[in-house]
Amino acid sequence: MRTPIAGGPGRAGRTPSLAGRRVLITGAARGIGAALADRLHARGARVALAGLEPQLLAEVAARCGNAPWRACDVADREQVEAAVEHAAQALGGLDVVVACAGVAAQLPLVGGDPAVMEQTVRVNLLGTYYTLRAAGPHISHPRGYALAVASLAAAVHPPLMGAYSASKAAVEALGNTLRAELRPYGARAGVAYFAELDTDMTHRGFGTRAAAALMGSGPAKALLSRVAPLQVGIDALERGIARRSARIVAPWWVAAALPARTFLQPVIDRAAQRHLRRALEIARDEHAPLTTPQPDSGGAS
Repeated sequence: MRTPIAGGPGRAGRTPSLAGRRVLITGAARGIGAALADRLHARGARVALAGLEPQLLAEVAARCGNAPWRACDVADREQVEAAVEHAAQALGGLDVVVACAGVAAQLPLVGGDPAVMEQTVRVNLLGTYYTLRAAGPHISHPRGYALAVASLAAAVHPPLMGAYSASKAAVEALGNTLRAELRPYGARAGVAYFAELDTDMTHRGFGTRAAAALMGSGPAKALLSRVAPLQVGIDALERGIARRSARIVAPWWVAAALPARTFLQPVIDRAAQRHLRRALEIARDEHAPLTTPQPDSGGAS
């Protein structure tokens, strides 16, 4: 039976229960990861948390029935392996892993700070790989599920977001590859694609002078700055994880945007052109930090 796209058009049906599922979530200190932990706990899942910010992680864990948690830099393979083993031991195994940790920062590809590209790839791509690799043996069973959180930016690529788009396109590739490699074990893998959701990450990304210059006003601003409520993404994640969906999208229209990526890219390109030169000039001089401060990230911190 074909796995439906959660959050997009699909056949109606009863969503399987999440009660008792053992779930590890990275990037769980804030944003999508924290909200997802709250939701899954409320639905009866047993969650374990990993992330960079111990105080925030402890607060999320307390809300989730004193869930096990561990501070973890996903760009450090040994830390990821330790966090996965800690979660598996605390929960008595794993059924689901959600590789949610991620960062973003604006980057002009010509004249921008290469540290932004390097750290974005370390966190978004290598962090996802390390997480899926370490959790893979634990979820390689008929109830197992791995979710790689990508983005609509994996499919369409706006200016100034080259580092983020490249990393998320690679995350999409990891998730698609893992789907095939888990099938012999009865496990499944999915990729999540979100347009902009109402999170700290989004507000920090849009809160730069270069972003303001790029969006300008009128149709371009409406196209480039649409933000959906966070709950829309969490609703889609809940359904998708319960069903072990191959694709999870939010808002709903992302399901139509993905197959239309070839046609959407020229639209994005044209919409951005009016103010792009000025935005690039600002961005080359503007210090726009990564949306979550990173350890030892040099100029990208």
